[in-house]
Amino acid sequence: MSFNPFAWPFRAQYLLGALLCAALLGYALYAQHVMFLDPCPLCIFQRVAFMVLGAVFLLGAIHGPKSAGGRRAYGVLAALAAAGGMTVAGRHVWLQSLPADEVPACGPGLEYMLEAFPLREVLVRVFSGSGECAEVDWTFLGLSMPAWTLIWFMALGTAALWAGFRRR
Repeated sequence: MSFNPFAWPFRAQYLLGALLCAALLGYALYAQHVMFLDPCPLCIFQRVAFMVLGAVFLLGAIHGPKSAGGRRAYGVLAALAAAGGMTVAGRHVWLQSLPADEVPACGPGLEYMLEAFPLREVLVRVFSGSGECAEVDWTFLGLSMPAWTLIWFMALGTAALWAGFRRR
């Protein structure tokens, strides 16, 4: 097997995707528990999207479908999970780009909302955003954490589709 991951078999590519998702989630936990960066509700939903994407990658790696249809199904499922993550991350980046006077007021925490409101209302409130979601308290190369998660969702979704649909 060469070092070029684009030439690797489907199973190896999907295992790499699962490991990358696990590493990204590990860094999120490190940022929360070691760097004391509390995640906002949108951050938590991005973590959930990485968990779903990682699970699809892991299932694809374990299953290793021989048929093109099976590989394509995993590619589509992973792309859907990545698209969900891109939606949340894109909304988060948009909130962070708002002028200070247009940022919504801070709301209650996600744990409280899940206990106090029906799930549909929690989702509406989370996606409308709040002040804590607009704060930028971490950057790398000039990009905030939600911007990096958006990039990772795009890259992993594209790679999943490529691995699922490429000719073998």
